[in-house]
Amino acid sequence: MSALFTPMTIGDTQFQNRVWVSPMCQYMATDGHVGPWHSAHLGALATGAPGMIMVEATGVTSQGRISIGCPSIEDDAHAMSYKPMIDFAHSMNVKMGIQLAHAGRKASTMRPWDDHRIASIEEGGWQAVSSSATAFEGYPVPRELTIDEIHQITKDFADAAARAVKVGFDVIEIHAAHGYLMHQFYSPLMNHRSDEYGGSFENRIRFLLETTAAVRAAIPATTPLFVRISATDWADGGWNLIDSVELCIQLKNLGVDLIDVSSGGAIHNAKIDAKPNFQVPFATAIRTEANIPTAAVGLITEPEQAEHIIASGEADAVFLARAMLRNPRWALMASEKLGHRIDWPMSLDRGRTV
Repeated sequence: MSALFTPMTIGDTQFQNRVWVSPMCQYMATDGHVGPWHSAHLGALATGAPGMIMVEATGVTSQGRISIGCPSIEDDAHAMSYKPMIDFAHSMNVKMGIQLAHAGRKASTMRPWDDHRIASIEEGGWQAVSSSATAFEGYPVPRELTIDEIHQITKDFADAAARAVKVGFDVIEIHAAHGYLMHQFYSPLMNHRSDEYGGSFENRIRFLLETTAAVRAAIPATTPLFVRISATDWADGGWNLIDSVELCIQLKNLGVDLIDVSSGGAIHNAKIDAKPNFQVPFATAIRTEANIPTAAVGLITEPEQAEHIIASGEADAVFLARAMLRNPRWALMASEKLGHRIDWPMSLDRGRTV
């Protein structure tokens, strides 16, 4: 039997397989609301029989979004925008996760295809904030958050998580990777504070740990809680894998069920040797040394490649992004290639056999 297509259960949630769709920004939201584009995009993915779809980075507040075209889940109305898509995925036996996010100093951008990067106030932009008043390359200097504001953002994450569960999401993921706000606190390359949220390792991870505890308390104990981290900054003096293992031990103790292991994003010129499976060893190390389930990401494109990662115990699941954009029914293709019987959605099956 294919390891990749073995069901996986976390809490009360069973995933029909370990092929998961990675969160991918679409930049097509209107005032933070998802709409027709997302219905088509997520619906196509749902008909491809993955175990789960993780929807794109969704701001816990309007000002937590990456761009003016990114979604938010700041209130019940924004949450309800997702409901038809969740219901459709569930009708396909596909679980739905949401990646809760705050972009921090990488916020308030235009869409990638616009002719300039940073959105003005008149264009719907806002003042970006961060752990410290230091800018990412090509971005304006953010405002350093006060302690009261840090506590408010922790509450914003918890409120957004409760909202997401209420509307039907099966999995909650805290986005703490890729140079966004949580990462801006735990990485020494971005955090230059001198208070209880800066300086030592314990202080730099405090914001993420407090937020994780608040989110865990805001959702049912049986709802899977994931955290996406950057396992390394790929830079001297930055966050590294040893730090990540220790962080993940503490996240597990707070009730996190799985670590979604990525890397990078702290600085613009990190030297990353991106090639197939280049991030898988990070997932394996965290799985082994922190004794917590992990998902592997990064240039995973071939069925045999994904099968090996699961069968060899390198990770418990794989997240695919570009491969899913190219072929939203990648899981169906992979099941045939690996000789595993999987039920196709009825209309697709008719189209295949006529």
